Amino acid sequence: MKPADFARESVHNRESNMSLKLLGMTSIIALTATHAEAEMNFNRISSFATFANNEDATAESSAEIISASSDGMTLVYSDSPLGVIGMIDITDPSAPAAKGTINVGGEPTAVSVSGNIAIAGVNTSKSYTAPSGILKAFDLSTLQEVAACDLGGQPDSTAIAPDGSFIAIAIENERDEDLGDGGLGQMPGGYVVTVGLNNGIPACDSMVKIDVTGLAEIGADDPEPEFVDVNADGEITVTMQENNHIVVMTRTGEILNHFSAGSVDLTGIDATDERGALLFTETQKGRLREPDGVQWIDADHFATANEGDMDGGARGWTIFNKDGTEVFEAGTSFEHAIVQHGHYPDKRSDSKGAEPEGMEFAIFDGTPYAFILAERASLVGVYDVTDPRAPTLVQVLPSGIAPEGAIAIPSRGLFITANEADLIEDGGVRSHVMIYEYQDAPAAYPQLTSAGADDLIGWGAISGMVAGENGLVYAVNDSFYGYQPTIFTIDTAVSPAQITSALPVTRGGFAAQKLDLEGITLDGEGGFWLASEGRTDRMVPHGIYHVNAKGEITEEISLPAALLAVERRFGFEGITLIDGTLWMAVQREWADDPADHVKLIAYNIESGEWGAVLYPKTAADKGWVGLSEIVSHAGDVYVIERDNQIGDKAKIKMVYRISGDQMVPSALGSDLPVVEKEAVYDLIPDLQSGNGYVVDKIEGLAIFPDGTAWVSTDNDGVDDSSGETFFWTIGKL
Repeated sequence: MKPADFARESVHNRESNMSLKLLGMTSIIALTATHAEAEMNFNRISSFATFANNEDATAESSAEIISASSDGMTLVYSDSPLGVIGMIDITDPSAPAAKGTINVGGEPTAVSVSGNIAIAGVNTSKSYTAPSGILKAFDLSTLQEVAACDLGGQPDSTAIAPDGSFIAIAIENERDEDLGDGGLGQMPGGYVVTVGLNNGIPACDSMVKIDVTGLAEIGADDPEPEFVDVNADGEITVTMQENNHIVVMTRTGEILNHFSAGSVDLTGIDATDERGALLFTETQKGRLREPDGVQWIDADHFATANEGDMDGGARGWTIFNKDGTEVFEAGTSFEHAIVQHGHYPDKRSDSKGAEPEGMEFAIFDGTPYAFILAERASLVGVYDVTDPRAPTLVQVLPSGIAPEGAIAIPSRGLFITANEADLIEDGGVRSHVMIYEYQDAPAAYPQLTSAGADDLIGWGAISGMVAGENGLVYAVNDSFYGYQPTIFTIDTAVSPAQITSALPVTRGGFAAQKLDLEGITLDGEGGFWLASEGRTDRMVPHGIYHVNAKGEITEEISLPAALLAVERRFGFEGITLIDGTLWMAVQREWADDPADHVKLIAYNIESGEWGAVLYPKTAADKGWVGLSEIVSHAGDVYVIERDNQIGDKAKIKMVYRISGDQMVPSALGSDLPVVEKEAVYDLIPDLQSGNGYVVDKIEGLAIFPDGTAWVSTDNDGVDDSSGETFFWTIGKL
């Protein structure tokens, strides 16, 4: 096992089980012939948290590269932090079950399965200058090691030939990014290895080492093979990411072709990450592709995911003919789709944006699909590549954080992602394997999108909502986009719900600063009242803001001294208007509140008087419990009460009702009355129905006059979040 300072940020590889692809190809005739009439979509049916495979559930683990047994019943993934390969029983794919792990004696960087033999590339390097690795094979029935081949260098990815005759391994011998300028010219260089397979077991004496030095224009003496794939003719394609080069070869080492991956001119991108705003107005010329993942899509064409690593990153993906001809270039189209679905990772804007990294290709029901994994956006683009010259984006799939690998099992109608990030140290989302089924059913995701709007609308971190007329909901974003406070108009009459416009909140003609918008309500005159949660550590005051129909702030109301004397960071979460009085929910206890009680604060617009009542919130088993929205409807008041827990730890995501006759404020500083609450709706079952994990931030509630209620979640601007936004109706209250 290499030392901690040699640990990689991520393992840039993925193996595709080609035998499963062939099963998909040969089973086309047996599948339904009514595809043209069916609405076929991939929908997530289950998720598996990798810690479920561990004896110590608190240890960091990760699903990075994933493959499957030939019968499609067992998933096998590489787990770098634990130095194991993990197994999942998917006999029932809707209920994946832990099947244990195998210690591989090093860092597994890739895993492929041939029949019932799992073959792992294991990195045993002691340093960047002394790379080493082993190809190890394990029988999945006995869990015993059946072969071990010394590779002489650090393996990065593996791919098995469709006929099962050999396995190809990219030996990267990666550079030290902290050495000098982190560029190439750090010896030793990498190479490619092929090893013959006998009934899935590597025959080490058949190993062929293939030299790829002297081919690339960039770092010719220091090639870093990244990703390999093998087509039905036994031809190998390998990306050399940092070298910005692609090589096509035979298993014996004959170089059939090699060429530069080229560059792309990018327009309409966000290339600045420090401003807290989604502004897609910039251009980058001659951006090197630096491809990572590669997949053959037929005998003559392969696709690359252009993540970038050293100097490049074209934010999209490309299809090449193996003769080097560029057949298709996505440009910014994939990233713009990510923007429209609320998954754009703004904090990565100055680097490589959404970072398309992994890929998979398979044929389902006669349709060839390319699956493009956006590592930083935690989203999968599903493309129909019937015509390699003009792929069509047909779906986007929500994944766990940092999808690294994927495997398709067409014979069972399944597609699976392995999601690398395990945020256990921050109390966040754990690493997951997510399973999708090809169904004759509508797409379950997205539930909210800006696709179809006249302009490209970036959005995220939806925090407060209010219902308008004709099915329109108005929503605000929070301080994650601190330099771009916005009121979004959402049409709920269409499916998925559509963001049709974005209205900037301005002060003096410029985007308003020092706001953390957490609530919005109508003023009855075409404008809005907004509530801003204070953050004293960021010089953001607690406050109420009146804006007109143009988004201009016309009035700012600061808190009175009696409240400022006891205020804490967790302030206003939601605002509503009742008979001339604004009511704001405070998320958590302030200094003068009894334990497990928070204020509902009242402000009379005409008199300027302040008051409050106390709301009794549920005591937290773990973390904290607080309020995140307040809405008036039909004389009563509704609030969202939630804990800050995720996954199976989440216990409280509730809508409560308070009778309107209890909303009588007392003067600040007096003994405040305690209102009674009535449970109305438990949101956890709805959050579980997405077959991912329960997210923590239920932030928005909007209720139409007929009682129909809509709920939304805050995706934290895709920062340590998958970016998945839930936006759905819970029916009539």
